[in-house]
Amino acid sequence: MSIIQKKISNNLSYLVWSCGVSSIKNILRMKTLYFILIMTPLLFSNCAVIRPGEAGVKQTLGKFSNKVSTQGTIVYNPLISKVIKESTQTNNIKLILSLPSKEGLSVNSEISILYRLELNKIPLVLENLGQEHESIITSVFRSASSDVCAQFFAKDMHSGMRATIEEQIKAKMKENLEKQADGIELIAVLMKSIQLPRGLAGSIERKLQAEQDAMRMEFVIQQEKLEADRKIINATGERDSQKILSEGLTEQIIKIRSIEAFNELSKSQNSKVIITDGKTPLLIQTEN
Repeated sequence: MSIIQKKISNNLSYLVWSCGVSSIKNILRMKTLYFILIMTPLLFSNCAVIRPGEAGVKQTLGKFSNKVSTQGTIVYNPLISKVIKESTQTNNIKLILSLPSKEGLSVNSEISILYRLELNKIPLVLENLGQEHESIITSVFRSASSDVCAQFFAKDMHSGMRATIEEQIKAKMKENLEKQADGIELIAVLMKSIQLPRGLAGSIERKLQAEQDAMRMEFVIQQEKLEADRKIINATGERDSQKILSEGLTEQIIKIRSIEAFNELSKSQNSKVIITDGKTPLLIQTEN
């Protein structure tokens, strides 16, 4: 009986040990499964941060999303997706070009092209032009500027016509860009630091100096004419005044004036010699 009981006890101990090991294995399997379930999304996901002044567009399996995200985060799967960031601020493309003129001269100029991407049309720009859209804008400008500048003289680019040339280049660029992709807003085309050919620059300076001299002489002549008119008016006034006085001095008025003069002499205490013919007096004043 003791041998049988001992065997039964051993079997029971083995069963208990087997159950314990099996439970531990099941627990480990569950933990491993939970770990895999939790880590799998993390392994196959990533996060992009969109800062102020930027916009992000998700591209999944080569297709751009129509949703444009700004100032936030975008979660995506790096195996099949990526996030493309573009600036929504005003961008400045700087160029130094030699522009043709109507007379066949070359005018060197520093150019600034100010533009920005329209927020809702960024996917369209990326689809048609890609991320290297600045090179396309530059090519469009080179073509438009050559066409427009060839219609103007070199001196016009250095004068008040510059604003007109800039506006025409901008309009030509806008027309050409809209044929390729809509979504690029041209703000301004600026022509700076224009350098004319040396000979032409000297000719323009001499011409401007001559024009200033002519304007100065014209001003002097105008002043002389005004001074002559002033003298004529003054002389005419004196002549008219003398004429009026001479016409008003009749014989009777002269006699009255003579009587008034004698009355004034009678009031004076000084001695005087009066030579008269009885009509008009001639006074000689002497001291006492």
